[in-house]
Amino acid sequence: MTVPPTSPSLPSPVPRAPLTVCIHLDVLLANFQKICQFVPPTTKILPIIKADAYGHGAVPVAQALEALPIFGFGVASVPEGIRLRQHDIQAPIIIMGPLLRDHLPDIIHHQLTPVISHHDIFEQLLNQLPTDTKPFPFHLKIDTGLHRLGFEAKEALKLMASLDSTPTVRLQGLLTHFADADNPDPSLTNQQLQQFQVIIRQIQELGITVPLFHMANSAGILFHPTSHLGMVRPGIMLYGYAPGHEIQTSPIQLQPVMQATTYIAHLRSLEPGEVVGYNALFRTRRLSQIAVLPVGYTHGFPRHLTGTGHVLIHGTPAPIIGKICMDMMMVDVTDVPHPTIGEEVVLLGRQGEMEITAQDYADWLNTIPYEILCGIGGKANRTYPTSDETQYPR
Repeated sequence: MTVPPTSPSLPSPVPRAPLTVCIHLDVLLANFQKICQFVPPTTKILPIIKADAYGHGAVPVAQALEALPIFGFGVASVPEGIRLRQHDIQAPIIIMGPLLRDHLPDIIHHQLTPVISHHDIFEQLLNQLPTDTKPFPFHLKIDTGLHRLGFEAKEALKLMASLDSTPTVRLQGLLTHFADADNPDPSLTNQQLQQFQVIIRQIQELGITVPLFHMANSAGILFHPTSHLGMVRPGIMLYGYAPGHEIQTSPIQLQPVMQATTYIAHLRSLEPGEVVGYNALFRTRRLSQIAVLPVGYTHGFPRHLTGTGHVLIHGTPAPIIGKICMDMMMVDVTDVPHPTIGEEVVLLGRQGEMEITAQDYADWLNTIPYEILCGIGGKANRTYPTSDETQYPR
C-alpha cells in the first residue's frame, strides 16, 4: 500500500526562551565615551572583551566599538582572538593570557598580538616567524606584584636589550597588571606603580624604544590616574560597573549594559505551613501565591541566592524562596498585584522605579559583578536592539 505524502506543515514560531538577555550597545558606547573623557587625550584605550565580553558577546561588542578611537582589543586566549578575526574584526587583538608553543602558529596566521611572559615562548616565537615579512608585534609583561604572569624586571631588561639582533619581531608595548587597585588602601598599588616607573626609567637610560607602556585596568583608570600612561585597559567599567563599588565612589557615572528577563511559567496558591522546593527549606507562614520561573543555576543563578535575592514583577520585589533548581526557581508573589502566567519578570535591570544590578547579585552572593555577568550572559538568548533594530550575531 502506498502511503500518501504528508502535507508540509507551516514552521512554528521560535519558542520563547526561558532567559533573554538584552545588551544595550548604545549604553556600551556611552560608557566608552565617558572613559575617553576621563583619561588624557594622548592615552590610548584597549577595551577588554575576554570571557565573551564578560557575557555580553565579544563579536557584537567588538563590532560596536571597532569604529571608535580604540587601539585594539584585549582577550584572554587565542581561540577568542581567532573568533574575532573570523567575524572580520580587523583591529589589533592582544592575547593577554598564558601561551603555549602550540598557540604560536595560530597567532602568526591570524595576526594576533601575543603578550610574552616567559623567555621560552619568546624563543619559540622567533623560531616560527618567517624571515621575509615585516617585524611581528608583541608586548612584554613584567610582574610587579601580582605574581601570576610576567618577567622579573632584570630578565625583561635583558630581553629588551637583545632586540636589535631580532629583526623579525617588534616590541610594541610593555605592561604589568595591578593586584589590588580597587582597595581604598593604596599601599600595594603604589608599590607596583613605583616599581613600574623605575623600570621605565631604566629602559629610557638604556636607550630602548618602547612605543607603549600600560598597566591600568578599570580600577586603575578610576582610582589611580598616575597609572594611565600610554594606554589603559577598561574591562568591567565598559559594561557599567565600577570595581570596589562597596568601598569607593566611582568618579564616572556608568550605566549597566545588560538586562535579563524571564517570565512566569506557573502559579499556585498554598496554605500556611506548606513546603516549597527541595529539602523543605522554605515553609509558608501565610496564605501565599507562588510563581515558578523557568530559570535556575544552569542559567547562571546559583543556589546560594535562595532566601537572599529577589526579582521584579510589576516593579515589585518578589523574594526568591526554596532552593533554586537546575532550570527553575520559585518566587513569592503574594504581594505582587495580579501576577499572570507568561508575563515578564526582570532578573537584572530596571522595572518601574526599581532596579536589580549585578552588584546587587554580587552583594547577595558575596562575590563580584564580573562573575554574575559572565554567568548570566553566557547562558542566555542574547538580543542587541539598536536604533534600526539591527541584530548582531551572538
